Amino acid sequence: MSDLKQHIASAFDRDLEGIQAQILKMGGLVEVAIHDAAKSLETRDEELAEQVRSGDKAIDVLEEMLNDEAARVIALRAPTAGDLRVVLSVMRMSANLERIGDLAKNMAKRTSVLAQLQPIGSSTSALRRMARDVEHMLKDALDAYIKRDEALARDVIDRDSDVDQMYNTLFREFLTFMLEDPRNITSCMHLHFIAKNIERMGDHVTSIAEQVVFLTSGALPVEDRVKGDRTSSDPKLSTDFELE
Repeated sequence: MSDLKQHIASAFDRDLEGIQAQILKMGGLVEVAIHDAAKSLETRDEELAEQVRSGDKAIDVLEEMLNDEAARVIALRAPTAGDLRVVLSVMRMSANLERIGDLAKNMAKRTSVLAQLQPIGSSTSALRRMARDVEHMLKDALDAYIKRDEALARDVIDRDSDVDQMYNTLFREFLTFMLEDPRNITSCMHLHFIAKNIERMGDHVTSIAEQVVFLTSGALPVEDRVKGDRTSSDPKLSTDFELE
């Protein structure tokens, strides 16, 4: 290999290392956002919730930087085959991480509202357990990416059904609370939307794990993944809204 070709190859390797380091940094920030949003809800810590909301800006900035850098690499380096898969996977993963960050921010927005309302059973503890499962799924998805571990990525994909089941259970519990006492309706509606946000986080983590499968095998998983969320097919039950 000529000195010029070796220099170009080394520069390209540095570019790939740089964007992969950035995606892992972004993933770490999102893990913290999930953890802190759920903790602020359970403990009614409005200050921690505000930290989650303000911290989302850093996640957004990283996504923009990653997209710009990935576009630059594609334009200047014209990567092929495996290297192109790396760049494309990073772009798709960053989009999913940014969306998870938005969902965590949306959770945190509701903490201030719920802090003024009567607690509903042990629902906030259950939501924190659900969020913890999604947080662990994200950690494993990122580990699978680092190690190029297809088996671990597929395990993460399979675990999303557990999150869906937890969501279905909570949804039924919230309906019961609302039917028992109309005064619970406002709290339960907010809690339901938080549960739905966590369930959607699980979907985005699953998409990240699917990118690891794509990266390691060259193809996305072909098997159909049956959604365990039984409310998604009913538009009256799946409507969402965001707090300003």
